[in-house]
Amino acid sequence: MGNRMIVTAILVVCVVLGTGLWATARQVTGQSNIVDPSMEQAKDIYISASDEAAMPEKPVIASHYGAEQATTVHPILRWSRIDGAVMYDVQVLEKHVADGTETETYDMIMPMKRAYTNACELALPENFTADHFYWRVRGLALDGHAVSAYSDLEETYVDHLKPVLEKPTTLSVYNQGRGQVLLYPVYDWIAVPEAASYELEIMDEAPENPNGIEPSIHRIEAYYPQYAEQYDAKSHVSDSPFYWRVRALDKDGHPLGVYSDASSFVTDPSVSYAAAIFGDSISHGGGSISYSPTDWDFSYGSYLDFPTINLSQSGDTSEMTAKRFDQDVLPFHPAYLLILMGSNSIRAGVPASDVIADMEYVRKQCLEHGIKPVFLTMPPFNADNIKKAFNEPTAYGWSRQVQLVNEYIRSHVHIDITENMEDENGDLRTELALDGLHLDPPGKRMMAEAINKAWPDIIALPDSAWKQ
Repeated sequence: MGNRMIVTAILVVCVVLGTGLWATARQVTGQSNIVDPSMEQAKDIYISASDEAAMPEKPVIASHYGAEQATTVHPILRWSRIDGAVMYDVQVLEKHVADGTETETYDMIMPMKRAYTNACELALPENFTADHFYWRVRGLALDGHAVSAYSDLEETYVDHLKPVLEKPTTLSVYNQGRGQVLLYPVYDWIAVPEAASYELEIMDEAPENPNGIEPSIHRIEAYYPQYAEQYDAKSHVSDSPFYWRVRALDKDGHPLGVYSDASSFVTDPSVSYAAAIFGDSISHGGGSISYSPTDWDFSYGSYLDFPTINLSQSGDTSEMTAKRFDQDVLPFHPAYLLILMGSNSIRAGVPASDVIADMEYVRKQCLEHGIKPVFLTMPPFNADNIKKAFNEPTAYGWSRQVQLVNEYIRSHVHIDITENMEDENGDLRTELALDGLHLDPPGKRMMAEAINKAWPDIIALPDSAWKQ
């Protein structure tokens, strides 16, 4: 039956960086086990009643376009995030009712849309002339298998006469809650159809030409990413806001439209935080391969009982973290520094003794400058899942090296965040980190719960405890 699906009375709902090993699914497509959505086009896709029972969770639609609020032919679709989903498939459908029957059938009006965050922008086909369509979405694992049921079918109205202004929709929002201050920002937006790349600019003042077509006179740096995401390689410190915006480019580098609305962020060294977070991508945030540090569910700082500033940088080795101390920690002079470093080094085969030396340097620098260092124990790895996600090996004997590092950590003021993180083989449990390294929301909540529980005792320690 090709792409046609039958909706029966039983199925009331229609049945979709370098050393740091940080790359999102949108960046590794074609280089990993991710299934291309075109492979699904020739299949009849059904979810039976038993399948629905086996996967009760399903995305909840967040964008609604009724007859009075019709969208353009480039609608923005949004839905709730699904735990365990690395990506999503979106089906865009047209309904038919057979003459003389009550049987409803749905045809796909365009190829399956694959999204690497819980939102996407469509470009409806030119030959689609109806005033409405239907769509549904489901979450997928890295290998393309479903990890959720399909969402409820959503009816969406279209006004074909509404002008389309290609203006990217930004996703990263800072300074709105705990854990939402990053020294090294990450910028995310909804991918634009037909975009071959993007131009992103960071400014030290709001742009003088909002939604314009020319670069701002306040630009201080620019990036040209291929995908709808950019990790800033530079730190940003000021008591005044920085701004960022992005526009889509075609294959020849020409703009497809205007700049997005400008978004702001502030990283003010005069603000007093209870503690600073210092380390690599595990501390920077992000996980499930596709979610960046600005998906705050993936940041352990967002679950803490006290405010923090995040001074971490994805991709750091322990040596890189140590070398950043003067530049990135001292301007903020936190009372406490939560330190989790060295995972990238151990995974790459750097001996524990070298990592411990870097940790000891950071510890002594903290004490020399009146900062109280609090080490967090290093989580285990899952080498098989790292291989699946990134096609990268993990050094033989890593478990013993992690053990040695943790022995050093436990000899100083520390918080043990790793209780119950190991499976029966001593590997990081898959449900805590799909990619075997970067902890997902369940793992980040475990970290935060351990820190919150220990924090009253930490701040009650006498000064002598830090001299050990």
